[in-house]
Amino acid sequence: MSNSGKIILYPNAQRDVGFAMTQRVGEMLRKRGKRTVFCPVFDDGAATCTPPPGFDVAAIEDELPNAEMIISFGGDGTILRAARAAADMGVPILGINLGRKGFIAEIEAGDIGLIDEAVEKGFAIDNRMTLDVELIRGGETVYRDFALNDVVIRGDNKVIDLMIFGDGQRISHFSGDGTVIATPTGSTAYSMAAGGPIVEPGAENIIVTPICAHTLEGKSFVLASDRRVVVEIGYRRSNPAYMSVDGGEHVSIFCGDAIKICKSERYVRLVRLSSVSFYKKVSEKLGERP
Repeated sequence: MSNSGKIILYPNAQRDVGFAMTQRVGEMLRKRGKRTVFCPVFDDGAATCTPPPGFDVAAIEDELPNAEMIISFGGDGTILRAARAAADMGVPILGINLGRKGFIAEIEAGDIGLIDEAVEKGFAIDNRMTLDVELIRGGETVYRDFALNDVVIRGDNKVIDLMIFGDGQRISHFSGDGTVIATPTGSTAYSMAAGGPIVEPGAENIIVTPICAHTLEGKSFVLASDRRVVVEIGYRRSNPAYMSVDGGEHVSIFCGDAIKICKSERYVRLVRLSSVSFYKKVSEKLGERP
């Protein structure tokens, strides 16, 4: 790790209460001669935050230039927010899990000594694929986004009718609660809870998992990364529905709309410090934590 760049400390105040963990890591980095910037996660603006002693508050978007790393303190949702800010800049993200499962997070709170070791010896980077998302209405794109984890399409408390295509060929047609289109990184999130497969995060696939499909046709599919997936909202059940990308805002979708999803050229860079295998991590998190 070079000494030229700054390290962004990106804590979720609801997870890192009083910013105690952020302060510990910040002090550790300073002893190593690293420059740190305190950029907390707040929906109502950084100005409302009282930082730990010795830290100034800044917005993450302002500090990304020349940053060499973001350290996220929270759960996977905090990492997803950091990824949305950092992906276009290529700044790597290290996740410290202060949440529950924390599949994307690299280390637990008790492993922060690995950060000190990384400052001295360096670290590896995992490149994670993302998905480009377009909502098409009346032949025009009305919404664009990208997903590190997943795109969720759901009925608003009622069953909806969905047709799913891959490269123009029908994959599935069913009525149900909705569907999850996930990356391998997101395969351990909602997709898994809906009955989808667990896929190694370093793989490059598109995972299609129906949610509570009312038909035998509603099975999961693992597609090649170069497939262009289209989800169409059918007319058979014209109930209200919405789309959510990486757990973000609910975007209303209507009968006749089409959601186009494909592999993005954008990658999210995640810092790897631990030698613990993905299989062991999954076993521990699913087997031991409620």
